[in-house]
Amino acid sequence: MPSYIAPTKDMQFILHDVLNITDAGIPGYDDLEPDFTSAILEEAGKISSEVLQPLNVVGDTEGCTFENGVVRTPAGFRDAFEQMKEGGWPGLDMPEEYGGQNMPYVIGTAVGEMFSASNQAFTMYQGLTHGAASAILAHGSDAQKDTYLPNMVACEWTGTMNLTEPHCGTDLGLMRTKAEPQDDGSYKITGQKIFISAGEHDMADNIIHLVLAKITGGPEGIKGVSLFIVPKFLVNEDGSLGARNGVACGKIEEKMGIHGNSTCVMNYDGATGYLLGEEHKGMRAMFTMMNEARLGVGMQGLAQADAAYQNAVEYAKDRLQGRDVTGAKNPDGPADPLIVHPDIRRSLMDQKSFAEGARAFILWGATMIDRAHRAGDKDADGLISLLTPVIKGFLTDEGYDMTIQAQQVYGGHGYIEEWGMSQFTRDARIAMIYEGANGVQALDLVGRKLAQDGGKHVMAFFEMVKSYIKENSGQNDDLDRDFLEPLKAASKDLQAAGMYFMQNGMKNPNNALAGSTDFMHMFGHVCLGLMWAKMGKAAMDALAAGASDASFYETKIATGRYYMARRLPATAMHLSRIQSGADTVMALDAANF
Repeated sequence: MPSYIAPTKDMQFILHDVLNITDAGIPGYDDLEPDFTSAILEEAGKISSEVLQPLNVVGDTEGCTFENGVVRTPAGFRDAFEQMKEGGWPGLDMPEEYGGQNMPYVIGTAVGEMFSASNQAFTMYQGLTHGAASAILAHGSDAQKDTYLPNMVACEWTGTMNLTEPHCGTDLGLMRTKAEPQDDGSYKITGQKIFISAGEHDMADNIIHLVLAKITGGPEGIKGVSLFIVPKFLVNEDGSLGARNGVACGKIEEKMGIHGNSTCVMNYDGATGYLLGEEHKGMRAMFTMMNEARLGVGMQGLAQADAAYQNAVEYAKDRLQGRDVTGAKNPDGPADPLIVHPDIRRSLMDQKSFAEGARAFILWGATMIDRAHRAGDKDADGLISLLTPVIKGFLTDEGYDMTIQAQQVYGGHGYIEEWGMSQFTRDARIAMIYEGANGVQALDLVGRKLAQDGGKHVMAFFEMVKSYIKENSGQNDDLDRDFLEPLKAASKDLQAAGMYFMQNGMKNPNNALAGSTDFMHMFGHVCLGLMWAKMGKAAMDALAAGASDASFYETKIATGRYYMARRLPATAMHLSRIQSGADTVMALDAANF
């Protein structure tokens, strides 16, 4: 059975050596001293390895069951959920006034990676709740916050987001779910939603559904969509649970992965709902939840990749196959371990350099969210808005590919369920689809985010990279050669792609849209390149200062060199594809496919 060890040392390195969080000037960050963050991460890592990870295969093999309208989660899930609640983990970064611990989002992100890596399907129950609570916190009335948030922050009640319908996925303007106004200010919600994660289960007393619907008589299309709070059980004025609402699970989906999470068809039959935010402004309220969820999904891509890598590297060290072409490394045995072979090393280095670079990228993104929310920094808010589709799309595309590479290290055993490697691949696959399929993320990046605020945020990103290179050049030949020069070349490729879009996209929008996925991946590589440049410098500085654990920093530098030399040059390939335009993409008539 696979194992998992939380990467707490690497997280500490990123938080304190690379991001220097205690000096970031963000409210609440001055409390994040190394000893304090270490204690939180170590405890979360312990729960991940000892409680959640052993249930991962249980959830995969048992799945959820549905009978007579009742969904039951896999064996052990309820007890684990109680342990999570007792430890206060669901409310780690939620406001104290509603029972949370008010930790910065960056700490919640680090903890979330460990929980997702150890058991993604389980962690989604509290993850969806966190997102729903955040939407109520941002857009709810005081009464709504008081009614729902204390129990949601504690995960006594869980939450969901209900967008998708059978005939309506990305194009939410086609939505048919209706909301009929009532004399008491409530609404009657009628319709069907599909693919609702954690839509029904047996681990909470109540489930608070956030449902998109159109108010009767409202504007057509997306402009007529509103967001509603629809609890499974109505809540009495004294906070106790009242009558069962008109919402029920019709079935649970049979899925490729995340079997331990109940993905439900939800039927709303005149269910009582309460408007969240303004009429016909539902998308604005829902995006509070979706943007948070997209960052969380990007983190899932990283998490599954890292968990798969950890097991692949151990297998490569143990499995004896063939001889090293330069001479036997295990002369007393019948063969050498897999890890001596260059192509196995290449695969493992792809995985390792991605996971560590992605971790830095995710945590850096989390600091931007904290800077935006805690310090009111609009520039940080604009930058993370630009990078959200990159985090979601690039990290899940690459994360999935890395789980496949980890599976490949096992050879035939990677394809056999007994070894557990296929679960990482199957669980990672959904991250490329939900919360906006990755093709849509690429279109959002190129079609909307690049031009947002007159292109201010993408220009700020380019300037950030340029300034970092300039400020750190000429101090260390190794840093210049191995990190800064490759980053400069990749950044120029990204700028050239942006220039191509500007020059050709207006004349023929397909020229931009046909290159959108390549641009998203190019942008992702540049972001990881920037992170590796920062990690390389931090590691070199630590060695120069006489760090006691020299091996850790030397390994970090070697891993970064690999990424800069072997992975980052992909930007040139993506640029060439983008500059080829849309003609070859659009050449065939539909009938000729």
